[in-house]
Amino acid sequence: MKLKILPPTLRNNKRYISFEAISEVHLNRDDVISLIWEASLNFHGECDTSKFDLWIMKIWSTQLNHDKHIIEGIIQCNREEVSSVRAAILLITKFKGRRVVFHTIGISGTIKAGITKFIKLEN
Repeated sequence: MKLKILPPTLRNNKRYISFEAISEVHLNRDDVISLIWEASLNFHGECDTSKFDLWIMKIWSTQLNHDKHIIEGIIQCNREEVSSVRAAILLITKFKGRRVVFHTIGISGTIKAGITKFIKLEN
């Protein structure tokens, strides 16, 4: 017997947060994931963080010069928890003793809209 998937009316609504991180050290995907999870767990605790439905969807990395790296990306979260996720990622200030700043660029309903409106991809 095949399991039935939930109809769209019963699924949780999602939002996509476009963010930018400026760092003194190079951050890869795993570093960004651990920074966001640690900040969420430290600020909100395990029970509230589990309600966020956090997923790192995409990450792009660029280097301005030898001491500044810019990472842009998209985070998926639950619609009701957008402000809590934004508060948690704003609290990230250090990685391996070096300064890091996270900015929320915008919030969208789809990944495509988040990329076209807020992410500046260099071609």
